[in-house]
Amino acid sequence: VMGALESRGVLRRMSDMLEMLMKRMDILARLENSTDFHRGDEARFPLDRFQPAAGLMERIQAIAQNVSDIAIKVDQILRNSLLNGKVMEGRRDQCEVPRDPKYPDCAGKVEWMRARWTSDPCYAFFGVDGTECSFLIYLSEVEWFCPPLPWRNRTVAVPSSPPPRAQAAFQRDLARLLELIGTGKESLSFMKKRIRHLAQQWLRAARRLEQKLAGRQRDQKHILIHIGFLTEESGDVFSPRVLKGGPLGEMVQWADILAALFVLGHSLRVTVSLKELQSHLGVPPGRGNCPLTSPLPFDLIYTDYHGLQQMKQHMGLSFKKYRCRVRVIDTFGTEPAYNHEEYATLRGYRTNWGYWNLQPAQFMTMFPHTPDNSFMGFVSEELNQTERQLIKANKVSSMAVVYGKEASIWKGKEKFLAILNKYMEIHGTVYYETQRPPEVPAFVKNHGLLPQHEFQQLLRKAKLFIGFGFPYEGPAPLEAIANGCVFLQARFNPPHSSLNHEFFRGKPTSREATGTAVFQVSSQHPYAEDFIGKPHVWTVDYNNSEEFEAAIKTIMRTQVDPYLPYEYTCEGMLERIHAYIQHQDFCTTSALPPSPKTKTPAMQSPPSPLALSPNATHLVWSPSAGRAPQVWPPVASLQVWVSEPQHTCTETCRRHGLVCEPTFFRFLNKEEVFLQLSIACDSTEYEMNHLYPAVAENVHECYLQKEPLLFSCAGYNTKYRRLCPCRDFRPGQVALCRDCL
Repeated sequence: VMGALESRGVLRRMSDMLEMLMKRMDILARLENSTDFHRGDEARFPLDRFQPAAGLMERIQAIAQNVSDIAIKVDQILRNSLLNGKVMEGRRDQCEVPRDPKYPDCAGKVEWMRARWTSDPCYAFFGVDGTECSFLIYLSEVEWFCPPLPWRNRTVAVPSSPPPRAQAAFQRDLARLLELIGTGKESLSFMKKRIRHLAQQWLRAARRLEQKLAGRQRDQKHILIHIGFLTEESGDVFSPRVLKGGPLGEMVQWADILAALFVLGHSLRVTVSLKELQSHLGVPPGRGNCPLTSPLPFDLIYTDYHGLQQMKQHMGLSFKKYRCRVRVIDTFGTEPAYNHEEYATLRGYRTNWGYWNLQPAQFMTMFPHTPDNSFMGFVSEELNQTERQLIKANKVSSMAVVYGKEASIWKGKEKFLAILNKYMEIHGTVYYETQRPPEVPAFVKNHGLLPQHEFQQLLRKAKLFIGFGFPYEGPAPLEAIANGCVFLQARFNPPHSSLNHEFFRGKPTSREATGTAVFQVSSQHPYAEDFIGKPHVWTVDYNNSEEFEAAIKTIMRTQVDPYLPYEYTCEGMLERIHAYIQHQDFCTTSALPPSPKTKTPAMQSPPSPLALSPNATHLVWSPSAGRAPQVWPPVASLQVWVSEPQHTCTETCRRHGLVCEPTFFRFLNKEEVFLQLSIACDSTEYEMNHLYPAVAENVHECYLQKEPLLFSCAGYNTKYRRLCPCRDFRPGQVALCRDCL
């Protein structure tokens, strides 16, 4: 379609051509008449031969007149258009900052843009050119701090129902996953080898879970997996150490997460570089201050703390918008007191990794440290019956393997090793290049670093797998127990914490120590101690030589079978991740009751949906509470217990054979619940405290939680008895209640 100026020019040329044609025809007509007049009777052509020409002249004149009229009208339209354009330009050059109470930050943002719009090229990418109007267009259409400008042509999208989601189908082949992971790093090679090794176990587990779900519909999710600690920008200290005995626990877990998500049938993208991350997210060119160029194309993003920081730096305001879709793989966990930035700052809870203000369940741990976070886990290889019998037949009761591939772990352990050497042949797998590490005594048979299969064969022969206090909470002890070893570990006295061990400094968790939030760990592997225990796990005081020696003697006489908790099998992990993907939703507005901002002892609240249990020891969901809310886990699994002053809610629930469930705090954060539990309250106040709801019994003061992000199973204070939400759990699967699948 031609513009107005082009149209006017064409019409003028047509008019000129028609006028020229008429003039020439007129000249020809006159010449013809003159010639015929001189010929007289000799004229060969009759007079009427000119009549058609006369008709043609009339038609050409009419066309010329029409063209002239059209040209005049186009001129008028063009003049009006140019006038309107000048008016519009005047508007654009003279935009005023709107004063709209719905957009209180607009004026401040415009002021910031005036001074700083050149600080990041992304603003120019979105059309900012230094004019007031470009600021307002950006702040209303790219960001959302200002109201839309009335003169902007904005097409309002007609709401339409989303297209049907593709359904997830269990995968039968892992070859495509290996392609997705890519190449170029030793860490990636390690993960791919692990996936190949466990491929058949993953596929068998998928078939069992598929039968268990009985054809239930599952939406396929689009998932981005960004392994931040492997990016060059984070330093990637792991890849170079894969072949030198460095820690592999994180890579074991990531390999298993990749396998589980893929086998469940979801659509995956895998990145280990910042450039790939920016490309997949749709980050505009610049320094990361602007939102994404288009809506986030992923339903979920699995990453770690390094990746989380990279996303925050490059997503601008979009990070706040989409952070509810993030799942953070977090080895040691992040407790609510460290996650809530304002609260942690006020209380002096210092950490290098916290302050994210996420829902605590978005952090996913290697072991079920605290129920505040989601337990992700990893897997150990399962044995079939033939393998189990073969292991029992070939066990050497006097053979021990030391847990620790780095020579530094052996330093200062001569005393323990000498005692152990009196009874058992000691084997090590310490890395060295040319010379045997001096920290490893001569009587130790050191195999150097072993491939996974050979290390597994060593464990299948050994009776004892012994830890020297480090590394903390790795996967190897579970692997040893699964291969029929007894795991012997040190009890830390005093417990290791950020106050006495550099390793724990800055970790965003107190590991339920006290109300003062000091990270404490009582043994090298608390999960093995608390969830498995004897006869598979022995935790002793290594500073007591007699206790240490007695434990070795007893272990040598004790017969144990290979043991692997269900939650660390492929099926257990698939079951858990499936449930999380289907039921965890941190993006929709929660049904939490509004949190009051002031102390209101006489506040009216909806009646409690809880009722006293038949034996009057705790509260349960009342059968008369009406329709149960659509929450996960289901409220039918809820029990409310009151803690002792020195117990966390995690410990309180465990003492009753239950698990603390922070999702249920909302239902017991009511004044009426104290009355139902026969707790006398002279006053009831709402405050921010990760120990609330609780009662200070000596003064009859009751406290309710003001900030939902601070509901926490962890922490205690001798002053308070806490109200604790507990639930049941599936055998061998602490993360899921009995009806959670």
